Amino acid sequence: MATWDDVRRIAAELPEVESRPAWGNTMWRVKGKGFVWQRPLGAKDRADLGDDAPDGEILGVRVADEGVKTALIADDPAIYFTIPHFDGYNAVLVRLDEIAIDELTELITDAWLLRAPRRLAAAYLAEHGLRA
Repeated sequence: MATWDDVRRIAAELPEVESRPAWGNTMWRVKGKGFVWQRPLGAKDRADLGDDAPDGEILGVRVADEGVKTALIADDPAIYFTIPHFDGYNAVLVRLDEIAIDELTELITDAWLLRAPRRLAAAYLAEHGLRA
């Protein structure tokens, strides 16, 4: 469904986003704060996941809190998952080839809103007729 081109396009449509390498992969940032990133699974991740380890491309995404993370995973485990490395960290992993573009857009935008400075986020919401 979604591709890295979709991630790049969605992120580029948000204000003041830049991409640069982090840990050998691309991370998209707003004002220096990362909100989405490429997150291929390493050998330990694959061992931890066992037979549940996906083969496709993986996107890491910031979320508001552990409750949101848990809800996303419970709602659609075919798309969302986590690994022990992210225990206690407000981020979820996404099977990029399983997520619809509109859901990916919402997820990336929400992650951007979490990390953007308040005034920038408020201006974006106002411009798009949305409320916080």
